[in-house]
Amino acid sequence: MNKALRNQLIDLAKKRIKSDDPSHDFEHALRVLSNAERIAREERADLDIIVPAALFHDIVSWPKNHPRATFSSEESAKKLKKILTDMNYPKDKIKKACYAVQVCSFSKGIVPHLLEAKILQDADFLEATGAIIVMRCFASTGQMKRPFYHPADPFCTTRQPAPMKYALDVFYDRSFKIESRIHTKAGKQIARRRLKYLRAFLFELKEELEGK
Repeated sequence: MNKALRNQLIDLAKKRIKSDDPSHDFEHALRVLSNAERIAREERADLDIIVPAALFHDIVSWPKNHPRATFSSEESAKKLKKILTDMNYPKDKIKKACYAVQVCSFSKGIVPHLLEAKILQDADFLEATGAIIVMRCFASTGQMKRPFYHPADPFCTTRQPAPMKYALDVFYDRSFKIESRIHTKAGKQIARRRLKYLRAFLFELKEELEGK
């Protein structure tokens, strides 16, 4: 992808992505783009598909507890299609970029058939690991008004995670499943390092809650 086109897409994303949700704002889009480009270089993937898909994969992002939350990916893909069509983007690449956005969602559990879609999944899934998921998780928690943790079992020792009810449960329901869901070698390497940090964070939190 040429630099001018990449910058044009970034400028469009900056103007169109809402800033009222820190977990899915423009900075999130840039981080996913950075992850995706890093992986794409190793996988020799098509950046003409990767870049717009990464930038606009969350252009529509309903809160997790909103009735329309399950439609965010489809609505994002529709908006991306219009944006790229208005730019006279190649039709075959529009189709592939929109497909990548449609199947990106972690909760839907779709395994893509397209390399670029696999890379977008990996790049977005990495946002559920490491230091960044701690920040994103608790930003969403404030919006959803859910407690930080289950008072009797904060670390899901004897119960199934309930991420819609408790913030820490997100790590057990999603973050620690990420490595097994990632497709690429580069993505797995990044995930392992970030998950090491997340485990250290939870260990320290446990120590503090136990008064140590």
